[in-house]
Amino acid sequence: MSAVKSVPLGQSAASSALLPPRPRLLTLLTIITVVAVAIGLYVGLGVARTDIDQGDVQRIFYIHMPAFFGAFVAFGAGVLGGVMYLRTREIRWDTLALAGVEVGLAMAMINLITGMIWARPIWNTWWTWDPRLTAEAIMVLTYAAYLMLRAGIENPERRRRFASVYVILAITTVLITLFIIRVVPSTIHPVVIGPSPQNAVGGFELNATRGVGAALGVNMIVWAALVPVTLLWWRVRLEKLVEAANARKAALLDS
Repeated sequence: MSAVKSVPLGQSAASSALLPPRPRLLTLLTIITVVAVAIGLYVGLGVARTDIDQGDVQRIFYIHMPAFFGAFVAFGAGVLGGVMYLRTREIRWDTLALAGVEVGLAMAMINLITGMIWARPIWNTWWTWDPRLTAEAIMVLTYAAYLMLRAGIENPERRRRFASVYVILAITTVLITLFIIRVVPSTIHPVVIGPSPQNAVGGFELNATRGVGAALGVNMIVWAALVPVTLLWWRVRLEKLVEAANARKAALLDS
């Protein structure tokens, strides 16, 4: 391989693989998110009064419930990425879909773990096959299978195409988890906003204790908006960094 061919091409590939500098808006958003998380915790732990029915364990709802909606936002971004990739075949949309699934999975796990911690003193068990819990377990496994699907297909274009179709269909598990307590009367899972099913155990009223509604509202903004958007942006940049590293590696091997 001649030097005339290898050196310019290698230098060009390395130059094009450089990751753009971090946007100032991302830095500002990250700082705002960290501060907002701290404020949300302070409002939930220090400002809101102790719930008259459940006691201090109810405070976990200030993360538990907003984290689920944060997962919903992230998974929704995954659907957007999947749809746009099928329409445009642009890799950036597949990157968004991947980021949406990974961030959504992380937040869904936060929701599951905090729910188990809450259930132990309220339901006297870490886990029960309640319709809502079962639906969310299926949801988490469905999105975990998305990552396995990507890892099992070597052809990049086919992997992105199959993954896009999968992530669009997977959102149905999120919708089922969200609405199942409205259509299955046997659930014991409480509904915070609106009336709970007849058999629900562990419910509480937002207006029964001072500060509960405000704490939940603040943390809903933090965990359902700021946290997923910030994590999505960072995950997209991380994937671009991986692509840049791979391009550099290919340029070195080519030279």
